[in-house]
Amino acid sequence: MARKPKAQQRPPVKTTGTFRPEGGSAAAGRDRPVPVRQWPIVVVLTVVGVGLLVTALGAWRAGIVTVGVGLLVGAVLRAALPEVGMLAVRSRFTDIVVMGVLGLVIVVLALASLPDPVIHLPFVGRLGSMVHSDGGGD
Repeated sequence: MARKPKAQQRPPVKTTGTFRPEGGSAAAGRDRPVPVRQWPIVVVLTVVGVGLLVTALGAWRAGIVTVGVGLLVGAVLRAALPEVGMLAVRSRFTDIVVMGVLGLVIVVLALASLPDPVIHLPFVGRLGSMVHSDGGGD
């Protein structure tokens, strides 16, 4: 008995197995240009870009703090707005936690960095002494 040839399966025209992140729709209507539709990510990238520029121009602490503030702005936008376009990467909770924690850590470490720290963290002094110790026994 001859086997009937299998019908060739083609991939679907539209992917059906994945879902857009919650809030991943454009922040403005499709009749607007892309930068306007995606204004939340444009704001975050602009603030981070300004921070990198300030850092490159020599004001490293102000620049790094600006980068951290940019991430904190992203976390606030993700929490406050129902639709944020390309700013939505994972679930709302994950995006808020990741951007918020990274932004906060960047700001705190920039303010606690030597020389002339703006804030003093107890573990920074111990880290410095561990790094600069010779570790030898003689």
